[in-house]
Amino acid sequence: MSTLLIKSATIVNEGKQFNADVFIKDGFIERIDSQIDVKADETINAEGLYLLPGAIDDQVHFREPGLTHKADIYTESRAAVAGGITSFMEMPNTVPNTLTQQLLQDKYDIAAQRSLANYSFFMGASNDNLDEVLRTDAQNVCGIKVFMGSSTGNMLVDNPTTLENLFSRSPMLIATHCEDEATIQSNLAHYKQVFGDNVPVRLHPKIRSEEACYLSSSMAVALAKKHNARLHILHISTEKETHLFDNTIPLKDKRITAEACVHHLWFSNEDYETKGNLIKWNPAVKTAKDRDGILKAVLDGRIDVIATDHAPHTIEEKAQSYLQAPSGGPLVQHALPALLELYHHGKITLEQIAEKTAHNVATCFQIAKRGFIREGYYADLALVNLNKPWQVNKNNILYKCGWSPFEGSTFRSSIEHTIISGKLAWSNGKFTTEDSGLRMTFER
Repeated sequence: MSTLLIKSATIVNEGKQFNADVFIKDGFIERIDSQIDVKADETINAEGLYLLPGAIDDQVHFREPGLTHKADIYTESRAAVAGGITSFMEMPNTVPNTLTQQLLQDKYDIAAQRSLANYSFFMGASNDNLDEVLRTDAQNVCGIKVFMGSSTGNMLVDNPTTLENLFSRSPMLIATHCEDEATIQSNLAHYKQVFGDNVPVRLHPKIRSEEACYLSSSMAVALAKKHNARLHILHISTEKETHLFDNTIPLKDKRITAEACVHHLWFSNEDYETKGNLIKWNPAVKTAKDRDGILKAVLDGRIDVIATDHAPHTIEEKAQSYLQAPSGGPLVQHALPALLELYHHGKITLEQIAEKTAHNVATCFQIAKRGFIREGYYADLALVNLNKPWQVNKNNILYKCGWSPFEGSTFRSSIEHTIISGKLAWSNGKFTTEDSGLRMTFER
């Protein structure tokens, strides 16, 4: 039996802010009250701090197995916890690709021993593993991942019959990466003709264009509507795509939902000049108009959740030419501080950050007893100091790859404490436990 008492926190939860104490027992929030006087194993004085539900990141690539020179579940889950992310859902494009139930179970076995954060893993779809996909347990797995655009290994799903079968037969949430491969290849061929092997990175959003994104996203939406499938489109990168989604339906009743990522809310094509391949993602960071349009859709409810698409590569890999450098970058440690920076700039409220990073993710994926600061729920919490500036530098970056696209940035807010399933895991700049997080379950 373990107990933790948080005193005098400003709680940000379900559209409100209020001052209260929180008593945690055996992993769960037992009581929330204006004054709680009980003896606890540990007490945190949270006066002046803001208590948010721990962020649930619905899209990360932690690279294990097979790509552990870039990252692994142990290192990246620790970086996430230091950044106030208490739970993650990890993608199947590891090596080997997670295309069988046994390979999926292998990842759960690793996480049970090595993940500081709570965890779930997507089952991967390919053009030829439908039977394996349909065996996925909806109560114990977050969803099915479909790459409707370029990917690694055998994970590009471009067979129309396969897509029809997936959307018509899968009872689970289908999460999609949407970019039209034919459009991308045509754009790439054009720019190679002009520049040869020296295509500049600034053309990345022209190659992985608005047209490529919209063609694929609109096709996914059409398939979902045709078959009444549960569709979740990941990392929306264009303003045009935001109009595919509805904000007139309560989230719990939506069959089609969407995600925005921190980098698409922060960077624009103007940043390629200074950041180069460090902000090369798929789908690409596009224009300031796209960035602002995505934020507008987040705020008005067309886009439901904010995530990271954390996808580390080594700095040596990123230092290659544009055509050789892989897409993706590390974000979990700095996502919540970046969103809090947007709050300081008046672009989003604390209540909206809690909604988009925790409440809505829990609702969207039907996660059991997480995502809210409620009595009877798991204690997944982040205590934030809104006025404790710090600069991102090599000495405090925790990713295995050792770099960040935010390097040199100063954030005004710090993550002071992170609590994972009732256990204090990060406190005042140090990890305070090596205990593993828990496997998430789903009320489906």
